[in-house]
Parts: sequence; C-alpha cells; structure tokens
Amino acid sequence: MMSEGYPVKKYDNPVKRYCQILEIADNPELIALYKECHSKDKHWKEIRESIRSVGILEMEMYISSNKVFMIVETELDFNWEDSMNRLASMPRQAEWEEFVAKLQGCEPQATSAQKWMPMERMFHLYDD
Repeated sequence: MMSEGYPVKKYDNPVKRYCQILEIADNPELIALYKECHSKDKHWKEIRESIRSVGILEMEMYISSNKVFMIVETELDFNWEDSMNRLASMPRQAEWEEFVAKLQGCEPQATSAQKWMPMERMFHLYDD
C-alpha cells in the first residue's frame, strides 16, 4: 500500500465519478488470482481498450480483504447504462466476465449491475 497516496489524472474538462463496491470470494488463492488478472502484465488489453472505447476516461480498483472498490471517471454527458450495455457486447467481454465470475463468486451471466453495488457519496470538502 502506498502511504504517499496515488497520483490522479488531470483532464481539460470537468468529469464525473462513479464509485462502486464488489465483494469477491473470500479465498486467499482466488483473491491473489483476481489481483493478478488485473495487473499491468496480466490484464486483457482488449478489455482495457473496450472500456476506453465506451467513454471511460479512468478506472481504478482498490482491494481490502475480499472487498473491491472501483472508481470510474467519465465526461459529464456519460450515460452509465448505455455504456455498460455497449461494453457488454464488445469482443471478448463475455469471455472476460465468465472468467472473473469464478473469482467474484457469481454466475457467469451476471451483469455489472448485479455484481457491482453503487456507493453513495456522503461527504466531500464542501465549498462554503
């Protein structure tokens, strides 16, 4: 874990952020495999390209025990539901979802909305 924090991308335009959480199988071997398959060396590049092609500017995932927290940054006019439907139809996406479903402890045909739970922002440094 980085005690110095993580760098954040800067954008020329305002963006919006989605935050979601997923509980994966509570099994150290599966957690290690889940982390490995998302690593820079082992992730599926086609999936990363598909994610970007639907308008996602940045996606970060953080893990603690068997809880995965995801941050997605997009343009302000981004439509989550439409984009997730487009993403689901892209090459290799079904294969990827079937693969990670084994690690997530869910059915292979489960949609993103059935796996990832949106989180409600309850605080930020409000402007006065």
